[in-house]
Amino acid sequence: MTYVWSGNGHFIINHTEVADQYQGHGVGKKMVEKAVEFARENNCTIYPLCSFAQDIFDKNPSYDDVIKRN
Repeated sequence: MTYVWSGNGHFIINHTEVADQYQGHGVGKKMVEKAVEFARENNCTIYPLCSFAQDIFDKNPSYDDVIKRN
């Protein structure tokens, strides 16, 4: 997963990629979960520009507390 900081307390997830041997094992989802955990612990918001991360956020309303939607 790659991300960039966007101002104070906001970061953008701009790419999520999983090695071929780990695809289909939930590794990408776990990376997004860790980003959410980090955001909650550090009072941050996330802009999920990556289509994979956006899909995970769309399917998990429990993450709405850390998402920043345009």
